[in-house]
Amino acid sequence: MKTQGLLSELELLILLTILHLGDEAYGVPISRELAKQRGHAVSLAGVYSTLDRLELAGLVASSLGEATPERGGRAKRYFRVTRGGLRAVHNTRRVLTQLWSNIPALNKEPA
Repeated sequence: MKTQGLLSELELLILLTILHLGDEAYGVPISRELAKQRGHAVSLAGVYSTLDRLELAGLVASSLGEATPERGGRAKRYFRVTRGGLRAVHNTRRVLTQLWSNIPALNKEPA
């Protein structure tokens, strides 16, 4: 069971990517940026299912942009991180940093 307030790896990565992309945060750029940062492809379906879960939890909010001819008249669904999402990011970072600092072998760079 997930501890309240802590994010999974993919949830954290998606929230950080949305913050990085700003006003251009919708499914495809989020997926591309994740792939670029991780060094391997991230399924668009996985990104969207995580975004849906984050929105249900109140950690992101979405809005529809204008419909465009390039997308066959469909609108893009843009995402932004909510205050609750930002709190969850900071809380997860705090816990991970605390855990990391408690393991001496991980505080040293590999030779």
